[in-house]
Amino acid sequence: MPRRAGSPGVRGVMELFGRRAETATLDRLLDGAAGGAGASLVLWGEPGIGKTALLDHVVDVASGVASGVTVLRTRGTRMEAGLAFGALHALLWPVLDRLGALPAPQAAALRGALGISRDPANRFLIGAAVVSLLSGLARERPVLVVVDDAQWVDEATAHCLGFLARRVRTDPVVVVLTDHADPATGPWEGVPAREVVGLTDDDARRLVVAVAPDAEGATVDGIVAMAGGNPLALRELPTVVGDAGAGTSRTASGEPMPVGPRLQQAFCARAEALKPATRALLLLAAAEGRGDRRVVDRAGAGWDVDASSWDEALRSGLLHAAGDRVQFRHPLVPAALYDGAPVPDRRAAHRALAAVLPAGATEERAWHLATAADGPDEQVAALLEQAAERCLQRSAGPLAARTLRRAAELSPEPADAARRLATAARAAWDAGDAGQARRLLDDAERLGGVEPVVRCSGGLRGILEFTVGLPERAHHYLVADTGVVPGTRTALELGTVAVRAAWSAGRPDLQQDALRRLLALDTGGVPELAPVLPTLQAWWACYDVTGTPTPPFPAPDADTVGLLGTVPWELLPPVPLAQSWGVEGPLRDVLRVQAAQLRRRHELAALAVVLVQGAVLDFAAGRWEVARAAAAEALRLAEEAGADHVASQCRLHLANLAAARGDTAAVDEHTGRALAVSVPQGVRALSASAYWVRGRAALFAGRPRDALRHLVPLEEPGHEAAHPTFALLAAPDTAEAATQAGRTDTAASRTAAVSAWARRTGAAWARTAADRLHALAASGPDAETSYRAALDAVGLAVDPFEQARTRLLYGEWLRRVRRRADARHELSGAAEVFARLGAVGLRERALRELGLAAQSGTRHEPSGPGLTVQELRVAQLAAEGLTNREIAARLLISHRTVGHHLGSVYPKLGIASRADLARIDMAGDLRLRAPGPDG
Repeated sequence: MPRRAGSPGVRGVMELFGRRAETATLDRLLDGAAGGAGASLVLWGEPGIGKTALLDHVVDVASGVASGVTVLRTRGTRMEAGLAFGALHALLWPVLDRLGALPAPQAAALRGALGISRDPANRFLIGAAVVSLLSGLARERPVLVVVDDAQWVDEATAHCLGFLARRVRTDPVVVVLTDHADPATGPWEGVPAREVVGLTDDDARRLVVAVAPDAEGATVDGIVAMAGGNPLALRELPTVVGDAGAGTSRTASGEPMPVGPRLQQAFCARAEALKPATRALLLLAAAEGRGDRRVVDRAGAGWDVDASSWDEALRSGLLHAAGDRVQFRHPLVPAALYDGAPVPDRRAAHRALAAVLPAGATEERAWHLATAADGPDEQVAALLEQAAERCLQRSAGPLAARTLRRAAELSPEPADAARRLATAARAAWDAGDAGQARRLLDDAERLGGVEPVVRCSGGLRGILEFTVGLPERAHHYLVADTGVVPGTRTALELGTVAVRAAWSAGRPDLQQDALRRLLALDTGGVPELAPVLPTLQAWWACYDVTGTPTPPFPAPDADTVGLLGTVPWELLPPVPLAQSWGVEGPLRDVLRVQAAQLRRRHELAALAVVLVQGAVLDFAAGRWEVARAAAAEALRLAEEAGADHVASQCRLHLANLAAARGDTAAVDEHTGRALAVSVPQGVRALSASAYWVRGRAALFAGRPRDALRHLVPLEEPGHEAAHPTFALLAAPDTAEAATQAGRTDTAASRTAAVSAWARRTGAAWARTAADRLHALAASGPDAETSYRAALDAVGLAVDPFEQARTRLLYGEWLRRVRRRADARHELSGAAEVFARLGAVGLRERALRELGLAAQSGTRHEPSGPGLTVQELRVAQLAAEGLTNREIAARLLISHRTVGHHLGSVYPKLGIASRADLARIDMAGDLRLRAPGPDG
């Protein structure tokens, strides 16, 4: 049962030398929990530095709280690191009777993870179940979760604990973990951490004197010097120094001996003084690792272990026992005894333990036998393979990969080893570790050849190359592997990724060839896809570059959308391609269902792909914060998985948000990092996206010439960013920038391209963009007709940002033709949308125009020191660095008129040249600012 305040046998809070700051931090966490707030903390530092003592302190303080604290405690062990959810089982064992209070799906997932039932398990539901379970307990009294030696906790439990530690702020739940290394990365990423460092010399002396009060001063000084502030060394070294003298602090070469070996020597020296059966008992307990006294006792039957052996082991102080549980006095004790034992003895201990385990303990038996093996052993390898299958059933992919890798090491036949490595690679990929998957796949191919590994891994090499490598090479692999993998469904998945890889490379020739091969596959062998094939084939038709219009897109019903959500993400088109054809509508719901499915299966790399694709659609729907959160989560997952190209997609989506919001620093950061990956790898889809985002950022900031520098290359053959889909999607921005910069030829060509695409596909975005661009180039009634057509088009309301951009341009035109009331209506509507979305720069532009439209009287009403409204606007744009022609294009006047206005502005402001405009306070009283200290 969890320890609660007032239970019998609870120790008083012990004194810790030199740990006031650390204990104060822990006490504050408990005080916060008493007030209803949760918190987490990772204590990290070298072995023996005192982390366990600090955990004992926080447990003792919690046990002394009058109102009661529920304490759940466990410790990671090296032996149990191979058992999925083994540490979680030990942690939650006292409160398993509370599982019935959880929602049914969570309870089933947690029971499956803990081996209580055969229910399928997935990490997201398991993590949610643990959070719900502890939140329920915390409604009765605060909860303290303590996990020592978290570096040895199995991977599945570690991810679950990390999930919990990041979500306890709103409940009185305190999570305290210890680790040997800095937890900045890995499962504890994002959890507050504190390093535990060595004691000062003064505190170290106090500890040694407390442990060995009869030690002489010189001995105390020698121990302090050797220990380096490590409290465990300070406690244990007196037994070594007292018996062997100061010489034990040096290696054979005369160098100072590290603390670790000295401590191992101290613990082993104690064990050597015991009789052989007792030493065997200690070795068995160290090898068992779980603290199960019954298993250790049964295994010791053949080693002459009897009651006297137990008595001597307990009297030695190295081992403690309570009921059916045994525990060493410190985690370094079993490590030292195990490492100090001869290898044949260690192997014999593991074989003895495997022999006495219950029949259902497949994973434990497999790992004991694998540790005992001294050469290839097919029976043990097969048993490990079974254990890996159970890990996969519980979504413990990393552990499954590690288990299969060990099975491969023990496989006598290279073909079996290759098969197991290929399966391990797939498990690592599904768990989100692309680097590990690639290494395992390379090892498998060296042992078994390419084709057998392709069959076993489901064509993983092409998927990996598409995710982290060269898209043209990925296309080559995928096309070849489509004819090798077993099953039409897998072939369809690889075939669609082959088309997508060619699209990513900006190679229409390869794209068309891959599409032809995909459509030639016999889909009759995949009856489960029959209900969704019409929708999928309509999406695949978007890849067709022959000029044939896409067939009418079937509107899927709710049932079909649900089924599409269960198909592999590989079968879906890239969102930008679907957007260009205007057939992305059903994708939003499909991707949402897919994300939920992938979370349940804990397929992290695929989840990152789906999340960022959905984020693009959320941005277009005006859900910018939802889009930002999804892209940020996808970026974290992609970085953890090592999926470089998916991470670049995430960065580019965040950059697009930053461009719309006027954050140029974030645009430069995200696009720069994406281009550093995409350009060398030839991923033109990503490079084109980066150029487009940079162009939009410049356009929104009023720098049309800079915008064109980024946008025009999208349609230049051979350029690193040339890509037909992105050139088309960016065409409205290119035409708008060209209009403002006076590049009428470029504006006309891009307007014609958008208009032609609108006629070919009927895509709503293309129709409205074409109308907006025609309005920019027109004048008089024609301009208004085109603006109204753009705003009235069906479907534009789903993209509020683009609608607001159109209203801004229309409002500016209305103000210029002096229809001020109509202008104010459009401009205020645009400003309101920009404000809601956080598009700061465009909102400021709309408000400036709104201010001009609010002025009464004639167009030349004075403003400031004798400037008319039009003169003020010209002066502001000139001060921003725009040329006369760019100002003329922006205000729809001639460049000669701009020159005339500037000729009037200079004498009114008391300046002599255009350069002086940069020093005019345009936002204030239009006075010349004093020069700074540099001139």
